[in-house]
Amino acid sequence: MPRQLSFDLPARAALGRDDFFVSPENAMAAAAVDDPALWPDRRLVLTGPAGAGKTHLVHVWAAQSGARIVKAHDLTKADVPELASGPIAVEDVPDIADDPAAQAALFHLHNLVLAQGHSLMMTGRGAPSQWGLSLPDLQSRAQAAYHVSLPPPDDALLAAVLAKLFADRQVTPKPDVIPYLVQRMDRSFAAAARIVDALDQMALTEARPLTRQLASRLLAGGAPDGSGARDEP
Repeated sequence: MPRQLSFDLPARAALGRDDFFVSPENAMAAAAVDDPALWPDRRLVLTGPAGAGKTHLVHVWAAQSGARIVKAHDLTKADVPELASGPIAVEDVPDIADDPAAQAALFHLHNLVLAQGHSLMMTGRGAPSQWGLSLPDLQSRAQAAYHVSLPPPDDALLAAVLAKLFADRQVTPKPDVIPYLVQRMDRSFAAAARIVDALDQMALTEARPLTRQLASRLLAGGAPDGSGARDEP
């Protein structure tokens, strides 16, 4: 089979509210983002595993509220007055557990945002009690905030996530590909993202449709994308 040049073009993620698949497992988190009136003291901590949809829901809330979005490790004290002038979402707070300067900036941002009557969302992978922030006042405030979590996916949610990831890349797999993957892949959103990326690259490179046979070859190949794949039934 002749090989075709492939170009590593970025997939454009669809991050609108209608693009977020609501299941019984993530319904509470989606409802909290949709209705900030549920947030005591105008604070929300949103957690979940990598690829669970935290960034998606952050963008949904930002579109609804006009909030700005910033990565925790990008925070500096100089940015605080401007960022505190409206609602703000701070992503990946556990990433600054070893960064005292960024923690100090987030602490001041937290206090100033609330003092000015705006809302604050913070995200991270684990529960706030596991963030290990070295600034005690910041750690205690994170733990005191209203907390909702996004769980690992069930079959329906995993299938929806795969379908969205393929759609973001404008790729249409054969109808039996997604059910095949759901029954055999590692049950995580991160694995779904890796598998979709690998299958897209394989299909482009080999100039062939994205079929169940291609998926089977990926999962059987021992590549990182297929690690944790379940045995054939």
